[in-house]
Parts: sequence; C-alpha cells; structure tokens
Amino acid sequence: MAPMPVPPITELNDRARDVFRVVVESYLNTGTPIGSRTIAHLSGLNLSPASIRNVMQDLEELGLLAAPHTSAGRMPTESGLRLFVDGMMQAMEPSAEERAAIESRVSRIGPVEEALAATTAALSGLSACAGLVMVPKRELVLRQMSFVPLSADKALAVLVSEDGAIENRVIDLPPGVVPSALVEAGNYMTAMLSGMTLDQARARIEREIGEERALLDTVARALIERGLAIWSEDANRRPVLIVRGQGRLIDAAAAADLERISDLLDDLEGKQEIARLLDSAGAGDATRIFIGAETKLFSLSGSSVIAKPFRGLDGRVVGVVGVIGPTRLNYARVVPMVDFTAATLARLMP
Repeated sequence: MAPMPVPPITELNDRARDVFRVVVESYLNTGTPIGSRTIAHLSGLNLSPASIRNVMQDLEELGLLAAPHTSAGRMPTESGLRLFVDGMMQAMEPSAEERAAIESRVSRIGPVEEALAATTAALSGLSACAGLVMVPKRELVLRQMSFVPLSADKALAVLVSEDGAIENRVIDLPPGVVPSALVEAGNYMTAMLSGMTLDQARARIEREIGEERALLDTVARALIERGLAIWSEDANRRPVLIVRGQGRLIDAAAAADLERISDLLDDLEGKQEIARLLDSAGAGDATRIFIGAETKLFSLSGSSVIAKPFRGLDGRVVGVVGVIGPTRLNYARVVPMVDFTAATLARLMP
C-alpha cells in the first residue's frame, strides 16, 4: 500500500506543530515513544494530557506519528521524520573541536586513501554513526616496480605509486625464469615507466616490444606484460567505497533490536548497493538525506543516510561523503557535520 501524502508543515496549526516537535525531538534523543502525560509534564506546552492525546491522534491520522503496539506512547513515522527534517529542523554548526578533529585527518601526509579513511573514521566517531566516503576509481601513477620470488612458479609483484602507496600481488611466473630476469624486469619498468599511469605504461610497453626497441629477453618481456596486466585488471575492480565505524551502530538502544542491526550490517556488506546510493547523491550540490524505506536498500533495517558530494579544483564532483545510522540519529547536528567534512575533503582532492 502506498504511503499517504504528507501535509506541508504550514498546514499544521501551532498546537500540532508544538506537540509534533516534542515527540520527534524526544524520539531522536531516546529512541523510544513518548506519552501524553510525559509531554504535559516536561514540555512546558501548557496543555492537558487529554488535549495532547487528541493532537497526537490527529497527527497519527495524518501519518506523522505511530503508536507501537508495546507502548501507549507515540513516535514519528519515517514520513514524520521527513517532514521534521525538511521543515522544522534547526541545524547546529560543528564546534571548533569537531572541526579541528576532521581537519587534522585531512592534513595527514601520505596516500590519499589513508587521509580519506582517517577523515571518515573521525566523522564516524563524532556522529556516532558509520562513516562513508566514495571516490571514483583513480589511476595509479607508477614510481617503482619490482618482482620478489616466492617459489619456482610464483612471484610477488610490488608496485609503489607516486603518492607513496605500496601494493602487492602474487603472479604466476612464465617457464624458465631466473632471479636475474626478475631484477631486469623490475629495473626496466622503474626506469622506463615511472610517472606513467597503468594504461600509459601498457601502451608504451606494447609499442616498444612491437617495434623491437625494448632491450629485454623473452622471459623479462613476459614478466612485465603479466605484471602490468594484473595491475590493470585489478584497477578496474578497485574498491571506491570506504566504510568506517560499523561498530558504532550498535548502541544501547539499538542492542534491543538485534534483527534491525543485523539487517543494517548486511546492508553495509553490500558495498555496490551503497555505492549506487552515494552515486545518486553526487548528482547535485545539496546534502541528501535518505530516511528508511525511502530507499529499497534500507527498507528492512530502517536506517538513514546523510550524504554530500565534494568537488575538486576544476569544479567536478570527485566524491561523496556521508554517514549511515538509525533513523533516529541527530539530524540537526550530523547534517552540518557532513557538510563541513565534504568542504574539508574538497581541499584534499586534485
């Protein structure tokens, strides 16, 4: 059954807006429903419990509140949360300490992936959510390559890229390889291909060998071709999504709902689906907020994603950063935090 249309916030009278705000803010703080007596006692609305119950009933009929069968209190529906986020939320800018915690990760010296992972971990810790960052596949630029023998038929291909990242892959050796051929192949690649991307290096090798200008024996040629082939194939599958802080999703309130948490962790394992979701968030400039069943991905786990694209020096979108957590996360605090992280990461990207 399709959800009923949500009325704009302007169609709620002042009393309904006040009660609705109290219910939502209480739920975001505690994760539990709130009853009319508690609202009357704590909210300062100067309304009787009976009046509050009537207002809550009206809000429930509008699809903004729901009453769990185990409680006499009310909590916002996902439609209610959407209305609150779009029409009533008052954002809270990150504190100086929070900004410094995020910026310090970006200023780290080392491969870009390390800075992205560290910044994502910082965002996770500050938001009490899992942090996400997605960047496009990037082309490795070679600085050095070598081959280390492992056995008679296998070797370790070691690639050092220009940004200092070191990666290893095991390759099968062609017949007749001697240690000197491994050294020759590594030296040739370092001398001739340094500063090139993998695609450029493959084209250069093919051209050199085709024109018989490469002063290499047959075994060394085969080694180089296999080494470049495995790196190029691997680059096409290179993960572009970094997830940090999954453990923060299991807090005291969530522990009572282990089935939901299990569904959420399963969702996080499906990185391709999350990557597609973040990719859709990168289509514009605004921060995107996906609440619960608004996306098929989180219809079971009842989770929310807040995501913001960031741009490189040339103005192109080069990545998306965000968080994932329960629908009751502190949107007013987390949305500006994601915005600030996106602006900070933009300074990191070329």
